[in-house]
Amino acid sequence: MIRTVSIVPAILTDNKQDYREQVERVNIFTRRVQIDVSDGQFAPAQTLDVTNVWWPKNWEADLHMMVMKPSEHLDTILKLSPSLCIFHAEAGEDLLPSFQVLKDAGIKVGVALLPSTFPGNVKHYIDAADHVLIFAGQIGVQGAPADMMQMEKIPLVRNMKPEVEIGWDGGANITNIRALAHADLDVINVGAAISRSSNPAQAFQDLVAEIDKNGVVL
Repeated sequence: MIRTVSIVPAILTDNKQDYREQVERVNIFTRRVQIDVSDGQFAPAQTLDVTNVWWPKNWEADLHMMVMKPSEHLDTILKLSPSLCIFHAEAGEDLLPSFQVLKDAGIKVGVALLPSTFPGNVKHYIDAADHVLIFAGQIGVQGAPADMMQMEKIPLVRNMKPEVEIGWDGGANITNIRALAHADLDVINVGAAISRSSNPAQAFQDLVAEIDKNGVVL
């Protein structure tokens, strides 16, 4: 049986005006959005700082924090109050205390796994998380190709914690969206395939339609 899969547009930029324009574009056709924040240390490129991030009140915002020291950003995250905040298992500190602070505030927590990270090695984070993000692209960059071998992590995570929400981030587009949708994922985050389209709303609808097509040939 195929799970219900959500297509979630991702916003990544280092420019305030571009950020506003991306927010306005995706606000037309969706309410769940992933906002990518990089500190320039965990990932080579630095994005708009989390203190400059905002979103419409009706959004279900997923905050993807590509940062070395998650605890240093907690005060800002608590003020923003996203629906979900995702930290990387490979960050430079123990995530569990930060997870607890966010959970106490009613914010769901997620752990992201870079391609080199084996799920079994971070089971303590997966056990504590509401969401596990399988990262399969190039950290801090939109438009990089997907490493489809990362799909092998999905059943490992599902067997470890059957009820956890599993997301995919990296290289999702019209050519691979059906394969990803059939892989027991709950969320597929899409960056460049939507943000770089001349018609983002149509690109989003095309991805949804591709998932909904009948047939088993992938």
